[in-house]
Amino acid sequence: MKLKQVTVVALATMAALSAGRAAAAPATLAPHDPREDIAMAYLDALISHDASDVPFAPDCTRVEAGIQTGYSGPQLTHDLDTGPQYQLVQRIYDVHMSEAGPIVTARYRLDSGIAGQRLVTVAITETFDIPNGSIHRIVADIVPISLS
Repeated sequence: MKLKQVTVVALATMAALSAGRAAAAPATLAPHDPREDIAMAYLDALISHDASDVPFAPDCTRVEAGIQTGYSGPQLTHDLDTGPQYQLVQRIYDVHMSEAGPIVTARYRLDSGIAGQRLVTVAITETFDIPNGSIHRIVADIVPISLS
């Protein structure tokens, strides 16, 4: 089974566990630091499916729930643009960012679903290593949440 399929299967399982929950009110974020702007460009690409503004390092990696899901900047760009696992993303909200040196941590909620129907909401903490104006590493921790 390919890693992309694992992500889709995991989202479908979480959807079954969380179906029918009410959505939370959206929040906005106005990044002030260039590194936060870069992390925000990645989050925007999750929704827009257009990663052209995301500066990945050529050897960028991504790890989700302890499993490597990204192996290079070009692969991550392609996945954000066309990957079925990202086509399920409906919205991102309650975004909070913090920075420590080259590390930006984004904490947010993400709704995913099919055909406009929200199926699952997850809390995500995503850590970006951005040492020189491009993303070199992303580590994502994802937790299904109940909105009742």
